Amino acid sequence: MHMSRGARTVITAACATFLLATSACGTDQPEEPVTTPVRLYGTDGNMLNTYPAELGDRAGLVDGMKGTTPLTPLPDAFKNRLRTVNPQLTDFLYSAEAYDAVLISALAAELAGTTDPAAIARQIVGVTNRGVRCENAKDCLAAARSGRDVEYRSVSMTRAGFTDAGEPATASYATLHFDGQQLNDAKTEFVGAGDESAASTKAPPKPKPGAAGADGPLVLGGLLPKTGDLALAYPPLGAGAALAIKEINAAGGVLGEPVKWIDGDDGTNPAVAKATVAEHVQAGVHVIIGAGASGISRAVLPDVVSAGLVLFSPSNTDASLTELDDDGLYFRTSPPDSLQGRALADVILRDGPQKVAIVARRDSYGEGLQNTVRTELERAGLGADRVKLLTYDPPEDAKANPVNFTDGAKQIKDFGAEAVLIIGFSESAAVIRALADAGVQIRQ
Repeated sequence: MHMSRGARTVITAACATFLLATSACGTDQPEEPVTTPVRLYGTDGNMLNTYPAELGDRAGLVDGMKGTTPLTPLPDAFKNRLRTVNPQLTDFLYSAEAYDAVLISALAAELAGTTDPAAIARQIVGVTNRGVRCENAKDCLAAARSGRDVEYRSVSMTRAGFTDAGEPATASYATLHFDGQQLNDAKTEFVGAGDESAASTKAPPKPKPGAAGADGPLVLGGLLPKTGDLALAYPPLGAGAALAIKEINAAGGVLGEPVKWIDGDDGTNPAVAKATVAEHVQAGVHVIIGAGASGISRAVLPDVVSAGLVLFSPSNTDASLTELDDDGLYFRTSPPDSLQGRALADVILRDGPQKVAIVARRDSYGEGLQNTVRTELERAGLGADRVKLLTYDPPEDAKANPVNFTDGAKQIKDFGAEAVLIIGFSESAAVIRALADAGVQIRQ
């Protein structure tokens, strides 16, 4: 039907007046409120190919999610070696760091000439600095047996060694992208962080090659998350440790004997981890590899120190652990979150959100990284009124009720966030479900 310009003008004017009383001209249905599309971001605890399964039949909600994790470009040769101990491996997060924690411990014992934990601890930082450079178990152990200091370099440690505090001076971070329900390796980007000048310049004790079998075999005990909220990260951690043990023993072991590994679970739970530490003490373990989560290491460290053992984590990132009173017995191959926070803030800011919500599990890892990212966002010009912080209590164990984030999801919707960063482990899937249930439009 043809309508004259004048008639259209009259109707348009009537609509403009009537809009004050109704949601739209020509309908009596209320107009749907406009919702701000939200992009999801994650961290190393949930940027895994196994994570979408935690969402069950809503796994597609992760499509488009981005995040960062401590990760260096892993050569195919290293991945293939990992698959010799776990052919089903699909994720590689912290696998290189676990491998390195075990091999550095073995080299430190060989250089110390003893399995005494205190003597091993005094060699660990030096193993990564100012010696004969070597990059594999066979060559490094041969150098140590001949009484030469070594400078260990590997897949996860390429630019610099440890600081005086016993952690990496430099790091590499990967930006990961979920396409559908899988991480798209083709979109992965790597960025370096840290300062090579922060590496320790202190000379370690002189090598003391020991008599074969003088102290018995070096015994390492696992304290990794076989169960609990971080269990989805166990396969690469376990594979990295197992591969290192395999290659160390193929190269002749330590102090003339094969290294012994005693498995152990941290349960992503302080009570479970403390029980495992007690078992390791009774079993004569010298170095404990773990824990998986920063909060678990914080909880068990007093027990480990009291027993005079070494605690060496491949995956702790809580920045505050650097300052712990550890009697020089705590080390980590993963970098502190003071470095990751900058990389993560940069990933978020690239997409230009004006309002950001940061949701974190209520523990030292979650709240520590949350505060670091907030500081970096504010430093970049995002005002404090445009950054909203929320936390949740993670379940105490597998029998506990799942996370209820209903109120937090409503707060995020009312805040009008354009970006939501979720800092957590497998339990954080409840946050994503709550956002969707609250009507938050997740951008994909």
